[in-house]
Amino acid sequence: TSLIPLATFPLVGVLTPAQVGESYGSPLILLLLGGFMLSVAMERSGAHRRIALNMVSLVGGSSGRRLVLGFMAASAFLSMWISNVATTLMLLPIVMAVLDKVTDRRLRVAMLLGVAYAASVGGVGTPVGTPPNLIFLDNYKNITGVAPSFLEWMSWALPVVIVMVPIVGLWLTRGLGQQDSVELPDVGAWRPAEIRTLVVFATTAVLWVTREAPYGGWSGALGLENANDASVALLAVVGMFLIPNGEGENLLDWKTAVSIPWGILILFGAGITIAAAFNASELSELIGTKLAGLVEAMPPLLLIASSCLAVTFLTEVTSNTATSNLLMPILAAAAIAAGIEPKLIMVPATISASFAFMLPVATGPNAVIFGSDQLTVRDMAREGIALNLIGVVVVSGVCYWMFG
Repeated sequence: TSLIPLATFPLVGVLTPAQVGESYGSPLILLLLGGFMLSVAMERSGAHRRIALNMVSLVGGSSGRRLVLGFMAASAFLSMWISNVATTLMLLPIVMAVLDKVTDRRLRVAMLLGVAYAASVGGVGTPVGTPPNLIFLDNYKNITGVAPSFLEWMSWALPVVIVMVPIVGLWLTRGLGQQDSVELPDVGAWRPAEIRTLVVFATTAVLWVTREAPYGGWSGALGLENANDASVALLAVVGMFLIPNGEGENLLDWKTAVSIPWGILILFGAGITIAAAFNASELSELIGTKLAGLVEAMPPLLLIASSCLAVTFLTEVTSNTATSNLLMPILAAAAIAAGIEPKLIMVPATISASFAFMLPVATGPNAVIFGSDQLTVRDMAREGIALNLIGVVVVSGVCYWMFG
């Protein structure tokens, strides 16, 4: 399906072949490509396992609520820097090893759902955490001419993550009694591959955050104004291919790198192409004009909450990437036509696209955890319906505080 725009838009004259190629080869696609390859390099080294178990220990316990919150903290943190689906896939074997010693079903469900939900929440914290964030950045740049920086997105999204993760943990662990301590797997001594992978990851994160700030960042200081986050990610990937892992191989090889989810890159490329077609054909302007009166008439807080509620429950039955691809051009055009700052409704809608907790098909992390065959749709729906509504309140409140 995602190849249809590639074939159709040049054929019917909506976009030129060059415009379609530019969309499928967008720097945001390349950033996602680099991010996926960094993810599989971390999994290859085993560094994610050490991070997770150390964060669980840092939270201060191996029983009940503290155990769940520890794994949620690890999941949220990892999802900020690598794909939330990849994070969930990486952490699931570790969680299952711990759950082998857990007999309380409520605790088992809380741990599994906690990892999935924290991955979804943590993924909104940085542009690379989940595709909807990058879709917003692309559409916002197209309609306003201003490209929000890596650090600027974090300043908008991190408050939501910081508020939401503990709330999700407290909700999932409500009513849990005293649990016997669970023995965590031994992390063992540091291996060279883990250390070197984490050094590359940390360096990449610092370069992402400081590319444009403060004071113009390193790109301005070095006269590299055309540098972007994709070039940073891909240089890090090249480094992974070249750096020895201390065990006779390199940190990354092509067999590992090629295992990334290429279909998501094509899906994301199709979304960027469709957004470009919305603008080129003036369809977004037409829809925006029709919606402008409704948008203009609503109080800001009600407008934000309505957007969050609609996107949250729409994402329950569709891919959050597909939902964002569909809605971002329309929301941007409606905001411009109504004379309001587009990010007032675009940012909360983008975040809400990752805050669907009820059904396995809603998000990648939900699907991964459900695939473990350790819980039922009823388990997920019972916990998720309340968290959907809590998410709407949190996102609406934080975004209104920042932008309203």
